[in-house]
Amino acid sequence: MIKLRDINSKVLLWLAFACAVLLMFYLRPTTNENRYIYEINRPWNYNLLTAPFDIPVRHDTVSSMAIRDSLAASFEPVYERNQAKEQQIYGRSATRLLTAGNSVQLTPAQRNQILSAMRKVYETGVIDISRLPKRADSTAISNVRMIKGDIAESRSVTEFLTPRQAYARLDSIISDPTLHNAIATARLAEFIEPNIVMDSVATARLREEAYATALAPIGVIQHGERIINRGDIVTPQIFTILTTYEQMIEERGESDTGGTLYPAIGTLAYILIMLGSLMAFAYFFRRDYFADLRTMLFLLLMVTIFTLLAYGMNEFIRLGIYMVPFAIVPVVVLVFLDSRMAFFTGLVTIMICAAATQNHWEFVVLQFVGSLAAVVSIRELSKRSQLIRTSVVVFLAYAAIYATMELMTLGTFNSLVPKMLGALGINAVLISFAYFVIFLMEKLFGFTSRVSLVELADINHPLLRELSEECPGTFNHSMAVSNLASAAASRIGANVQLTRTGALYHDIGKMNNPAFFTENQHGVNPHNALTPLQSARIVIGHVTDGLKRADAAKLPRSIRDFISQHHGRGKARYFYTTYCNQHPNEEVDPAPFTYPGPNPQSREASIVMMADAVEAASRSLPDHSPEAITALVNKIVDQQIAEGLHNESPLSFRDVNVIKNVFSSRLRTMYHSRISYPEAIRPQQPKS
Repeated sequence: MIKLRDINSKVLLWLAFACAVLLMFYLRPTTNENRYIYEINRPWNYNLLTAPFDIPVRHDTVSSMAIRDSLAASFEPVYERNQAKEQQIYGRSATRLLTAGNSVQLTPAQRNQILSAMRKVYETGVIDISRLPKRADSTAISNVRMIKGDIAESRSVTEFLTPRQAYARLDSIISDPTLHNAIATARLAEFIEPNIVMDSVATARLREEAYATALAPIGVIQHGERIINRGDIVTPQIFTILTTYEQMIEERGESDTGGTLYPAIGTLAYILIMLGSLMAFAYFFRRDYFADLRTMLFLLLMVTIFTLLAYGMNEFIRLGIYMVPFAIVPVVVLVFLDSRMAFFTGLVTIMICAAATQNHWEFVVLQFVGSLAAVVSIRELSKRSQLIRTSVVVFLAYAAIYATMELMTLGTFNSLVPKMLGALGINAVLISFAYFVIFLMEKLFGFTSRVSLVELADINHPLLRELSEECPGTFNHSMAVSNLASAAASRIGANVQLTRTGALYHDIGKMNNPAFFTENQHGVNPHNALTPLQSARIVIGHVTDGLKRADAAKLPRSIRDFISQHHGRGKARYFYTTYCNQHPNEEVDPAPFTYPGPNPQSREASIVMMADAVEAASRSLPDHSPEAITALVNKIVDQQIAEGLHNESPLSFRDVNVIKNVFSSRLRTMYHSRISYPEAIRPQQPKS
């Protein structure tokens, strides 16, 4: 365990705190897209919204579409006379008349007469009807707009000639048969092309100008004026106003740098206060957690991960922030720490993420109730199936509070949004995957969950099964210590499952030399052939041997602490006293007779130390009367306290008294006297 008394640990903790704050601030949502969630003809689920600036009132979508359709039906496209095209046609026609001179002899005057007739035709104008734009009903337009200078003139399409009509007009103008023959021979009909063509650039410009004029704002919502209040129906007109409001908010946010500075400072201060409150709570109310760097890093990581996850879901998925399983935070913290720390950590996470939502009140209440339901339903996680039950409880809590809030504010259930219920359902389902987060945190921080403790406490675990086979006496002793210690832990509010499991493994080192421990001996004591120093070395060695076995079996650190601390820095008193009696005139060094320790660092380790000594001593007690048992318990526990073995443990005097009473009561039950059953007296058989 890393203590914050070490200056390097303090620096590392506050560096991690600063990194968490900066990460949450830098990755906070900065876009206002999908800022509100609303639909046409449904109630507004947020608080009163007023205009922060003047907002133009535009036509709603339906009206805009009707106006656009009306303009499209009556709009006249812009056409122009392409004189360059005409000159090209005249040149090609003159060339063809010259090349056809071998078949038809034409004088220059006759050729000019034909070209003059063509000019008259093109003066009228030639247009391709098949390329005229269509209206919405698929009918061709009847009028076009001709621009001369700055004047636009509407002309009917019937005033122009089609290519076929132009050729007929040319044929009617020329009456000389020779010229008719020349036109046919030269195939001048191939050169008659439209000279009245559409000006697409001018047409698009005028169309957009017409749309802009027709769709101009029809009013203004002034600064501070009411837009919509909670419970109001979102009409098509209000929907358009809200859309305009969000677009303007986004545009102002991108262009007005000064306008975003103060909100950014406020957001940073908000994150600092919320995350700082978590640190303050740990410092004032959970000092042991605050002193453990590993625990504080775990809490900061949980808050940061779920905050960033909420930011990402809110950015890319509609109602995504409501799908984030915030209840996983208190569930995971509860598994490793306690309920108060779990609930407060979950609440801090919710409050930080609430800044990314618009309806802060609804979000906080929903997640508050969901987290409370998760903590209450899980209490002590010992089986994975409990997470399924928690998911169901959380969803029911979500649905109940959501429906209650809608009924309280709007007076009807008609405003319930099915998509919201679906998002909360996904949220509840994801809570069942909390076990993967628990497993990850176990590996990352070396914690031990209650699920792992339950699995380790199974007597079919390979290490416990080997202990029962190699050292049956030690195994029975460990079981008895486990029962005593777990009963005491339950009474003082310590971690019962950790105490039970730690007690089962505290003596596994005795498997290396089982015969040297009294509970495994059968009439022969090998210590009789050894000196007190040699015996003490073997007995004390069961601690280091146990740690080696624990490392080989990859037992978690919390279990290894019971192995190293269950004797603390105490002495192998029997052999120390024997050695002192054998050397009465010498100053005996106690170091060879002292266990390596350390002394118990937790209430659970202290309980196991007391239970270990009391249970072993009670076996050699000749008198198992209640008075004798109580005296034995008081003597052993008081002696350990006098030697300072529990000075580093957070046990209180009240805890010690409760533990003594539990031990005395349990031992009296174990050694209670039993009545002797009378022998059945058989009636004597009469003599024959």
